[in-house]
Amino acid sequence: MTVRLGLLHTVPALAPRFDGMLAARVPGSTALHIVDAELLAEAVRAGVGTEVREAVAAHVRYLVDLGVDGVLVTCSSIGEATEVAAQDVAVPVVRIDTAMAERAVRIARAGSGRITVLATLEATLGPTGRLLERLGGDGQRVRAYVVAGALSAREAGDTDRHDALIVDALRAAAAEADVLVLAQASMAPAADRAGLDIPVLTSPDLAMDAVIERVRGR
Repeated sequence: MTVRLGLLHTVPALAPRFDGMLAARVPGSTALHIVDAELLAEAVRAGVGTEVREAVAAHVRYLVDLGVDGVLVTCSSIGEATEVAAQDVAVPVVRIDTAMAERAVRIARAGSGRITVLATLEATLGPTGRLLERLGGDGQRVRAYVVAGALSAREAGDTDRHDALIVDALRAAAAEADVLVLAQASMAPAADRAGLDIPVLTSPDLAMDAVIERVRGR
């Protein structure tokens, strides 16, 4: 069964990566992309308010009208708007960090309940942190840190420095956690470079698996 998947991005560079993941999992499938960088800019300026929620909902409805089987929203910063938009359509709508958060909670429960979240953008820490707290409940400790300098390095086109700063932050945080969570999809390439003994979770692959599973389960 092939899949017609809609994807909503706020970072244009992510689209090819998700194309590759979909093709590897379900050959012959189709990806329809919407890129709206202003959503992230507005979330950073003013939070995920009415303007962001309405724009996310409109994009999701548009993709559904095009006949997609499901929608994956690849920006963690607008995750809560994604959950609201999902209530108004008849196809699965998945926020990028849900499957990652669910796995992090399971790992933490098997240990001492310690989760550390890293982001390059302050606006992402709140949505992902609140999701982890909601899923984990009592007895779980969530710490969250912004990786200083990583965002400016990426914006300057210096992906090596961006990844190196994330690796350094992961290594520094490892002693305090049962599991480390990278809140943004753009951070995922740095995960394998850290060489840590504890799990380092990233969102893209887990989210792609989750949306395909939900589409097939309809």
